[in-house]
Amino acid sequence: MIPKRFSIILFLFFFLSIQLSAQFNVLEKVKKKVNKTVEKNIDETIDKTVNNAEKDIKEGPAKKGEEKEEKKKELDEKNDPDDPDNEEKFKVWRKFDFVPGNKIIFNDNLVGEEVGEFPSKWDLTYGNAETVKFGDKEVIGFMQNGTHIFPFMDKEDFLPEVFTIEFDFYYYAKYNESYTLHLGSHGFVVNIRPHKVSMRNFVGEPGEGAKNPGWHHLSLSFNKRALKVYYDQTRVLNIPRLKDKPTKFSISALSHGAKKGDPAIIKDIRVAEGGVKLYDKIMTDGKFVTSGILFDVNKASIKPESMGVINKVVKMMEEHEDLNFSIEGHTDSDGDDSSNQKLSENRANSVKIALIEQGIDESRLTTKGFGESVPVNDNKTSVGKANNRRVEFVKI
Repeated sequence: MIPKRFSIILFLFFFLSIQLSAQFNVLEKVKKKVNKTVEKNIDETIDKTVNNAEKDIKEGPAKKGEEKEEKKKELDEKNDPDDPDNEEKFKVWRKFDFVPGNKIIFNDNLVGEEVGEFPSKWDLTYGNAETVKFGDKEVIGFMQNGTHIFPFMDKEDFLPEVFTIEFDFYYYAKYNESYTLHLGSHGFVVNIRPHKVSMRNFVGEPGEGAKNPGWHHLSLSFNKRALKVYYDQTRVLNIPRLKDKPTKFSISALSHGAKKGDPAIIKDIRVAEGGVKLYDKIMTDGKFVTSGILFDVNKASIKPESMGVINKVVKMMEEHEDLNFSIEGHTDSDGDDSSNQKLSENRANSVKIALIEQGIDESRLTTKGFGESVPVNDNKTSVGKANNRRVEFVKI
């Protein structure tokens, strides 16, 4: 017989063998499971890589600027949900180089004018003009063909040696239509038509979209003797030397549609004094101030005619890589403080986005908004309010 002690030893050996075998089986199963998982992940990675490669072969590799475009789209949407596609909107204005004067001396946006009455900031030479409602905005209507108006100013000869004039005019594209900007006496006039702009012997042809019905923008700059005129984004006249110096201005219009309810109309007339090179101003003062970046009323949407200033800033920053700016927005006192504060912040951000969209690195720009808290003029007149609605580029 097998001794009892030996039997116990055999039993323990047998039991341990079973346990070890079971553990080895478990470990083997775990090992197989891990291997299968790893193989599955490798297969999925290979499949994904192959699929992407096939897609690149069929469709071409992803464009280098796609991530940048996505970033710009994201910035646009944060900026102004009502008008996210700023880049497309301003595409045709990329070469626009008009920069308005830095001190507004006449401004009429027709706010507060009574419809049906003669506009209070103007006087009349001939015909009949009224404040009329067009869409949701008050504008000046030339109610009789050949109507001629001039701004009501303290003195007759009010234009300085360096100045800019801007206004919007409407084109119906179904009448014999023209607007004329008179710059003093002796036939010193700029005639504005959809197919040409002329002054004496000088003639220029407007560019893309000039004949389209709707609102268009006229910009004029004079610097002691040189005159430039822009129809929308296109410079149509560039006269290096004038014999006569403009001393005042007035506006007349053909208004053949007036009897049919379509009078010639203008709006947002601005005259500004002065003009210096932006870089020189920054080096002297550490900043430059502009009221030439315009926005839709109570919005952060930049108007296309503002691109002259923005294009100049872009060019300057490209030429001087050490220039970085704090973009600072300011408003007039219309509305409540908190709304103006938010509006000034959003407008400063809109300008930043416009610069980024033209290639300026975001790291070179910061923004601030001051609302109505830092006025440069009082807010009792339209001129004062226009000067307070401004953007400052402060060197940092």
